[in-house]
Amino acid sequence: MTEQPPNLPGGVQLRTIAMPRDANASGAIFGGWTLSQMDLAGGTLAAERAGGQVVTVSIEAMRFLRPVSVGDEVSCYCTIEKTGDASIEVKIETWAPERGGRSAEKVTEGVFTYVAMGEDGRPRKLPDGVTE
Repeated sequence: MTEQPPNLPGGVQLRTIAMPRDANASGAIFGGWTLSQMDLAGGTLAAERAGGQVVTVSIEAMRFLRPVSVGDEVSCYCTIEKTGDASIEVKIETWAPERGGRSAEKVTEGVFTYVAMGEDGRPRKLPDGVTE
């Protein structure tokens, strides 16, 4: 692939290692594990921007480009795509080194939408100044 991991001001939002307990019977990492890492990364960025608790309300445009293997260092890069009154849409790209190499390869990407929640458990408006 000719693409490179995003060069974002804050850098990578989450880095972790895929472990044997996260693999399916054929030895590839479960897609659900990768999805959960992405949700953790995106939710962390959204909560920082929202100034409090957020919940995931949708996942769109999810694409798995290649399997993740046990031992891969998985890195999630997040960018805010759009904001609404109470919502934050986050594009998340997940990268891992290619097997036997040093360069990274995009393994999956998706767009996650989070909604800011108030103490009453209902959606709340984002603070002023939270923009794309």
